[in-house]
Amino acid sequence: MDARLFAYLSYRDAPAALSWMEHVGFSLVRRQDSGAGEVAHAEVRMGDAVVMVSSADADYQRPALIGRSTGGGLYLLVDDVDGFYRQALSGGGRSVIPPEDTEWGTRRARVLDPEGQEWSAGTYEPGAGW
Repeated sequence: MDARLFAYLSYRDAPAALSWMEHVGFSLVRRQDSGAGEVAHAEVRMGDAVVMVSSADADYQRPALIGRSTGGGLYLLVDDVDGFYRQALSGGGRSVIPPEDTEWGTRRARVLDPEGQEWSAGTYEPGAGW
């Protein structure tokens, strides 16, 4: 079976979330606003990574940060982990794991975006083998 995976996220302030994503390097591909001024559907892209975004339709709660994780998040394969991390923080993100070299020979960092969504960035490519 051939499949591709795309993430979707909802935010209380979707326009601000989209601005943060653009700040860290995503490009806005599509945006459809609802009559109430909310984001009905948006798509951002960075290379082959695509994330769909909308305004939250309920009072969803993000899991709390415990130690170095919320228990789940998005992982973004990037060439410049340090650059992503700097942009994420300068756009209002919160540091979880500053850029570091891993024991398996890659580089990684982790941040929470302004609404607490966990984003990891690294040079390890899942599925590429060891």
